[in-house]
Amino acid sequence: MKVLVTGATGHFGGLVVKSLLNQMDAKNISVSVRNPEKASSLSEMGIDVRHGDFDFPETLATAFDGIDKLLIVSTDLDNETRIRQHKAAVAASKTAGIKHIIYTSVADASHSSLALAEVHRQTEKTIIESGIAYTFLRNNWYLENEVSSIQATNAGAPWVTSAESGKVGWTLKREYAEAAANVLASEGHENKIYELSSQPQTQEKLASVVSAVIGKEIPVLHVSDEVYGESLRAANLPDFLVELFKDIQKSIREGALDVVSSDLEKLLGRKPLSLEEAVSEIVKSF
Repeated sequence: MKVLVTGATGHFGGLVVKSLLNQMDAKNISVSVRNPEKASSLSEMGIDVRHGDFDFPETLATAFDGIDKLLIVSTDLDNETRIRQHKAAVAASKTAGIKHIIYTSVADASHSSLALAEVHRQTEKTIIESGIAYTFLRNNWYLENEVSSIQATNAGAPWVTSAESGKVGWTLKREYAEAAANVLASEGHENKIYELSSQPQTQEKLASVVSAVIGKEIPVLHVSDEVYGESLRAANLPDFLVELFKDIQKSIREGALDVVSSDLEKLLGRKPLSLEEAVSEIVKSF
């Protein structure tokens, strides 16, 4: 069985490949990247590095040729571009004869109020309509997304949120990547949807865990969406990010990431790290 990971020079794709190497011979692992020169370290490991650019669909069918199972790591641009790129990847998969697509989606993609969820809804629909066997890995939320807030509190800032009592299933990126690798390397996941989440927690809980880990009292400021947005502008974030982060806080408040599931534990074959363990790992990386 030959597998391929897209975006392997990115952080998530790189973590998937690292985990795959613990389970498969490198000769059965391929990657597609926009710039093969940046993947020289993977070539040196015996991994088949192929040129595949989501903006040039003709490169994708060639990159996917001879592959059995494909992991499409969702791209990271504006929604319209991402939808176009993902549809191109699915079309190329059909042309190349891919037997099974694994796709990194978002929590409860079918119903989520997150603005970014539309990308995943449309991509999941496109994959299903292709007739190719699929597995949707609906990742909840990367704890790494909170690094800037954790660093700010370590410097003495309060924890600012407009999410109220909304809960999030924060998990480290490497654990989501390990779950993806386990699906790629094993059988029995065809036409399944996995909601991947640790135990959902509130912003108050996360702030208290960070407080305990860094050894500093962290006040939590519950503010309106407007005040939250102003705090981001004060930190010199561009308007498009301000609006994105405001939408995320609003969606958390509405329960978009409050998904309780044991799927992550099932795919990992163990319990995911506790929030305390995961925060400690983040803080140690500073």
